Amino acid sequence: MPIYKINTNKLDPISEKKIDLEKDIQSLTEQNLETVFGFEFIRSEFQMNSLRIDTLAWNKESQSFIIIEYKKDRSFSVIDQGYAYLALMLNNKADFILEYNEKMKNNLKRDDVDWSQSRVIFVANSFTSYQQSAINFKDLPIELWEAKKYQNDLILYNQLKCPDSSESIKTISKNKTVNEVSNEVKNYTIDDHFKENWKESRELFDQLNEKILSRYSEVRQTPVKTFIGYKIGQKNLICIWGLKSGPWIEFTRSQPKDFNDPDKRVKYNENSMKHYNQHTSGFLVKNSDDVDYAMSLINQSYNRMTRD
Repeated sequence: MPIYKINTNKLDPISEKKIDLEKDIQSLTEQNLETVFGFEFIRSEFQMNSLRIDTLAWNKESQSFIIIEYKKDRSFSVIDQGYAYLALMLNNKADFILEYNEKMKNNLKRDDVDWSQSRVIFVANSFTSYQQSAINFKDLPIELWEAKKYQNDLILYNQLKCPDSSESIKTISKNKTVNEVSNEVKNYTIDDHFKENWKESRELFDQLNEKILSRYSEVRQTPVKTFIGYKIGQKNLICIWGLKSGPWIEFTRSQPKDFNDPDKRVKYNENSMKHYNQHTSGFLVKNSDDVDYAMSLINQSYNRMTRD
């Protein structure tokens, strides 16, 4: 998609510039890993057995390792290579933990890591239609990101997403590595947060979810193991927990006094500073009337976040 610069009432096209070397985009990404992806940088060129990982990162939110690979040549299989890297990690967990502890001066233990949320990210200037269609599975722990450079030192990172699929890669793959990794690594979805007999709670969530995504175009929904996040950039605007009694909305960096809450229904999380090192508050959506009330609270949180 072309990018333009507004010049009075005229649109001037911004031309794309060639990225000459994989190293160029790797160096830029690693120096801005927190800004682009919200990850902590561990190290470059991590050699393990016959594979070399371009960038090893840590996702603090999900407590998991992230492998990032940069590609200039488009003739590679995202499935084969992605699962090869994940298998390497799962078969050498102690080495990854040791690398983290040495580089981050920490004392991470095996049980501190959520291996089920491990991910591989491929970064390239572009991907083939075949590579894009290859990731169209609901449980694929692989992401494709385009990195495009433009004149005036502009750069765009854009995640490529396929339409939602109900197909599992385990149902079509006979590859031993894919099946072994799939038994341990999971791509969490909304369905994982609501049990089948929680129909009323799920219906309330669906109402709320539709309103959030239609009102705030820049908000990305990111389900993880414990909650469903709604991010602006790399920060969660809110997090939603699926409960039998209804969706529980957690407002990050917020206290009840921060809201215009005439019914006084926003509750403070007493353990928030201990667990998250920030104030958090919550609101339970019990019925359809609560959805509109919740949206008024979410809008207040949104205004504070975008204003700050």
